[in-house]
Amino acid sequence: MNLISGVNPQTLKAIFFDLDGTLLHTVPDLAAAVNAMLKDLGRNPLSEEVVATYVGKGADNLINRSLTGQADGIADSELFAQAKTIWEAHYHRINGQFAKLYPGVVEGLDLLASHGIQLGVVTNKPEAFTLPLLERTGLKALFKVIVGGDTCERKKPDAMPLLHACKVLGVEPAQTLMIGDSLNDAQAAAAAGIPCWLLPYGYNEGRDILSTPCDGHIDTIEEAALKLIHSRTISKINQ
Repeated sequence: MNLISGVNPQTLKAIFFDLDGTLLHTVPDLAAAVNAMLKDLGRNPLSEEVVATYVGKGADNLINRSLTGQADGIADSELFAQAKTIWEAHYHRINGQFAKLYPGVVEGLDLLASHGIQLGVVTNKPEAFTLPLLERTGLKALFKVIVGGDTCERKKPDAMPLLHACKVLGVEPAQTLMIGDSLNDAQAAAAAGIPCWLLPYGYNEGRDILSTPCDGHIDTIEEAALKLIHSRTISKINQ
C-alpha cells in the first residue's frame, strides 16, 4: 500500500476540512463581534492576535475566554448569558464581512472535486453561522456534507462529528482525510481513525503547529491536492 503521510491516495474517497483558520481567515469577523460585545458590556477591546488564541473550541468558549482573559476561563453564568446574546446578534450581522479565503483554497478544492473526491466541512462553528458564511464566501456548493459545532451531540476534539460526516457520505474513516489547523482537528481525527494533515497559518490556540502530533504538514490546500493527485497519477502509470 502506497501511503503518503498516512493516506492511501488510491482509496481516498473524501476529505474533510476545518473552517476557521483552514479555509477562511475569520478572526477579523470574530474579533469585531467580540469587541462590539465587550463595548456593549463596558469593557476594553481585545486585539485580533489575542482573539485568535481564543478560537478553536466553539462560540461558547470564545465568549468565555474573551470575558475572562483565560483559555480555560468560565464567566459568571448570568454575565455569560447576557454576553452570548449580545455576541450572537453582532456576529450574525458581521459574519463574512471581513473574512478572507486563504491562498490556494479554491484552487485546491476545485482540483480535488474534479478528480472525484467528495469534500466536507467539519467545524465547531454553530450551523447558524457556518452555513451563511460558506454561502457568502461562495464555498457552500463545493461541499457534500457540512457539520457544524451543534450538528452532533458532541463537537471536536470528539470523533463524533467526523464519524457523522463519514456516515452521510457513505465512506469508511480509512477512506478519508482531515485537513485542519489545530490540535482539536488532530485529536478528533485520531479518535475517528482518520489521518490528519495540518496547515501552519491558522488558529491553534497559541500553540506551535509543528509541535502538534499529526500525520503530515502542508503549506496550502492546493499543495495537498497536487500531492494527492500526483501520487494517484504515478500509481496508475506504474500499474
